[in-house]
Amino acid sequence: MNDDHTTEPVPPVNDDNPFAAPAPVSRGRARRVVLTVLPVVLVLAAVGGAAAYTKATVDGADRAVPTRLWQKPAHEPAKDPAGDLVRGRADTELSKLLLPVPAGYRLGPDSGTYGNDAEVSGAAATAEMKDGGRGLSGRQRRDFEKRIDKLRIQGLAVRTYASHDNDLVIDTQLVRMKDKKAVRDLYTFRHELFDSIDVLRDGPKIAGHTKNASCFLDPKDDERRIEGMFCMAYEGEVMVTFSASGIEPFRKSAVAELVKDQLKHITSPGEYV
Repeated sequence: MNDDHTTEPVPPVNDDNPFAAPAPVSRGRARRVVLTVLPVVLVLAAVGGAAAYTKATVDGADRAVPTRLWQKPAHEPAKDPAGDLVRGRADTELSKLLLPVPAGYRLGPDSGTYGNDAEVSGAAATAEMKDGGRGLSGRQRRDFEKRIDKLRIQGLAVRTYASHDNDLVIDTQLVRMKDKKAVRDLYTFRHELFDSIDVLRDGPKIAGHTKNASCFLDPKDDERRIEGMFCMAYEGEVMVTFSASGIEPFRKSAVAELVKDQLKHITSPGEYV
């Protein structure tokens, strides 16, 4: 019990790897870091909201027709340089890297305060990530903020997807950084943290991306109809986060396929149809 409430000092910043831990991460410390220190935009923030949306949609929607909330507007929008807005905006370099809404899906619910298809600046994303250090002592918070600064974040893009069958909701976030090494280090740090939490279950492998992508399933709960899955990955300068929620039987293979498509789209954005 004491272990869960003891405040551990944040290790001094390592200039080569701002998220390197000086010693193996204990399960207790890993859980505290994941739930308290790591910023909302990089952990499991969207799972709860997606689960609530999924349950409400499944309980109240007619499976035979799309929910009215997400139907295409009756009028046709004028030609927009951003592209086909039904599939997501593509008017910035970062938004072009988001996977366009695939067949069988539509734009989903809002992701927190971002909306369902949005982008924020590097400065705004950095500020929000630093806000995840609230509750730390003065020196701990300064060290934590130095780690965030080391990432040199250029921007954050968000897009959500909801299946036409109303059984799956996915929240995708891309964070672009200037330092590819920092992206790899952050991915490794996050993967080790989640892997150390034994209540999480291993998710499906992402075909062709065993070294730069991994997924975790929510703890097993036989009484819960809603299941969740969290995937993290990186490609070049871009960190990818997928938070998915759906009803049983949970289509984890479909989520894994979208993660694979997202990574491919980052490397070849003009080839995805």
